[in-house]
Amino acid sequence: MTLIDIRLPKSIARALNLPISDPRRQQLKVLGKLLRKARFTEFGQLYRFDEILLSRHKGKKFQQAVPTYNYNKMYAEWWHKALDGIPDVSWPGVIKYFALSSGTSEAASKYIPVTKELIRSNTLTSVRQLLSLVKYENVPKSAVSKGWLMLGGSTELQKGPTYYAGDLSGIQQQKIPLWFQGLGLYKPGKKIAREKDWAKKLEEVVENAPNWDIGFIVGVPAWLQLCIEKIIERYKLKNIHELWPNLAFYVHGGVAMDPYKKGFAKLMGKPITYIETYLASEGFLAFQSRQNSGGAMQLVLNNNIFFEFVLFDEHNFDSEGNMIDNPEALMIHEIDLNKDYAILISTNAGTWRYAIGDTVRLVDREKSEIIITGRTKHFLSLVGEHLSVDNMNKAIEMASEELNIFIPEFTVAGIPHGNFFSHKWYIATDDKVNAVQLAQVIDAKLKMLNDDYEVERKHALKSVEVEVLSEETFLQFLEMKGKVGGQHKFPRVLKGEILKDWQTFLQEEKI
Repeated sequence: MTLIDIRLPKSIARALNLPISDPRRQQLKVLGKLLRKARFTEFGQLYRFDEILLSRHKGKKFQQAVPTYNYNKMYAEWWHKALDGIPDVSWPGVIKYFALSSGTSEAASKYIPVTKELIRSNTLTSVRQLLSLVKYENVPKSAVSKGWLMLGGSTELQKGPTYYAGDLSGIQQQKIPLWFQGLGLYKPGKKIAREKDWAKKLEEVVENAPNWDIGFIVGVPAWLQLCIEKIIERYKLKNIHELWPNLAFYVHGGVAMDPYKKGFAKLMGKPITYIETYLASEGFLAFQSRQNSGGAMQLVLNNNIFFEFVLFDEHNFDSEGNMIDNPEALMIHEIDLNKDYAILISTNAGTWRYAIGDTVRLVDREKSEIIITGRTKHFLSLVGEHLSVDNMNKAIEMASEELNIFIPEFTVAGIPHGNFFSHKWYIATDDKVNAVQLAQVIDAKLKMLNDDYEVERKHALKSVEVEVLSEETFLQFLEMKGKVGGQHKFPRVLKGEILKDWQTFLQEEKI
């Protein structure tokens, strides 16, 4: 029997059997449900959710009545009260869990509310993604009933006065449904998952690896790669499939996978299937629902997330990626294909018109599929080159193919060049490569990918530089910043204080 064959709890089965309707109708139904649930909260009372519910045009009325929020504004006005244990702030009841998230650039931790309703919604979306594997061709379905190695944050949470806080992956793993736990599929298991020390956790995973029959691996590429490398080294394997012959799937999200695939291929004895997810601290927004989608993910339009989209351009955002106060926000049925939009969400955790900082692009209207193109603050446009993380990822992938090298990490910074500017790339590779040649190849690829970049390279963007570093250097910097393991990722663009910290770190490394 495989996991797909088992009888799910009736509540989950009912929730998965959702009627098919058009995206606009699904989203308005979700919005109505969220407004009804939260209408007696402080937030709902201030912004007159009852009146919005009575309107014939709920979507537009909601957008007119409720302002947009980023984290700092939401925390200062609302969430700090929930953190103090005050009930019914922006969602009914007392918030018992907060996901700690510092993203990839901010130093201070953010406290993102996680409700029991949000955890249930995330679980339902996970099951829906799992069930979509039935339609996959030429992959071993038996792998679904094997172990799931989830290499996330510690499930040992910090205890506050009225709440617990930690990585969302740790909270979600702690709340793994009993029916899933009962199947014995969850690895590394509760004891190892509680370990806070990343090095100790990794050692215990390596120690126990021969006892498991793993079909799925789940986690951030850099840390999973490190884990598999250690297992191969410990047991003197040629590849990980010698130990885990049923390993067939890698569920990933948060960073573009393409730059890592070459490195992962070296660790495998046979191809595996990569499955993209969009699971943020604020909710499970989208997932890859079909094979060979090219990284496109289907938005979860009928599971307690109301989406809005703000065109990512100079009219709605300043040069630092900050959104203006009252941008024009569109619903899913109103946005254009192949344009970058910042995403706003309202959820069953008390986030309202909340900018999570990501930019996405609609690539298939009929299937409501998107790709993540970057972060609103992780782009370079010093002189109008409008270089997105998506451009960077593709250029790195193309350069690594052309030069036959593996680039597991990279980051970019804008630096002065006389009265003009340059781009400084920091590239991680343990392969032999000429830095000048690598810079030329990356530059050429970006000119192919981005017309604005090509124009500015003839004018104010005077040069492209590359510094080649070891992958270990990037991992050591994350360790210095206290961002080891779990869901921590290296920022693709460095600006401000984190750029200064990185430059200081590199100078000290050379001494």
